[in-house]
Amino acid sequence: MNTNKLFLISMPIISASLLLGCQDMVANSAPKTSTNCPGNNSQFSIEFLKTNNQGERYSKGINHVILFNPKSPSLDFKVNLGLAHKIYAKDSRGNFRKEFIPKQFGQLISDENSKLNGKSPIAAINADYIDTVNKPQGLNISRGVEYSGAFKNKRSSFGISGGNPRQRRATIDTGRRAANSLNYNLVGGNGRFYSQGQFKDICKALGEFACKGATNRSMAAITNKGYVILLVNDVKANSSIQTSAINKELLPSQFDDVLSGIARNNCLGRIQEGILFDGGMSPGLFYNNKVYVENFGPIGSAFLIYKK
Repeated sequence: MNTNKLFLISMPIISASLLLGCQDMVANSAPKTSTNCPGNNSQFSIEFLKTNNQGERYSKGINHVILFNPKSPSLDFKVNLGLAHKIYAKDSRGNFRKEFIPKQFGQLISDENSKLNGKSPIAAINADYIDTVNKPQGLNISRGVEYSGAFKNKRSSFGISGGNPRQRRATIDTGRRAANSLNYNLVGGNGRFYSQGQFKDICKALGEFACKGATNRSMAAITNKGYVILLVNDVKANSSIQTSAINKELLPSQFDDVLSGIARNNCLGRIQEGILFDGGMSPGLFYNNKVYVENFGPIGSAFLIYKK
């Protein structure tokens, strides 16, 4: 066989190899949405991730995020507070004791009152403000028992209902809910920036310091599919963060960008409700035996998640 014929035979083989190599490169570079889209997984329960301020997954992201499905039968929930006694303890007259003391996030996720059926939480986020006498300010209900403050009917709260797991709902609203089952686990908050699918920049309502000064944030959001996003944004987090124009502490006008991005990129639907928790010296986030964010100001309550 002469060299010209050999060249002609080799050309298709080389071309095919190059084509297959290119196809492999394209396949490997394509986004793997099937493994990163929990909203498309009927068995999804809970996940931790980090994102930038556009809601894109990023290992050095400043946003520490917990996604969960309230209807998952593998999850359970509880609210813990700064109490000087066992939670749900009663006095000699049969009334629930409510003697409050200052506790930090780390204490609320690890003290004896943080246990549920003997188990420690697998995830938690800081929640309500605390007043000058160490009492929570908003509406706080832990498994049906209320530990609330003076603003319980004025400030919004976040909660997960009781009952059959497949019928559980996440809600954000002001005061007690109309249906009693919805008043099962609630934590007080402030600064409701999403209501019935409409986003609102609440910078002016927060005031100058909370808007532009104390810019580390703690929040919860609910999508129209019923999924929950818990998010803490804090540059002092216990994880690797690389700050940039799209990866820094959040102003209220940017809440929509990051939450909508997270919902879209994880197939969770559209954001319906959103609320801020205690900010400044209080944000905290815990997941799978690691405290990712912890500030040292005392807080009114923490929302806890458990694996059954």
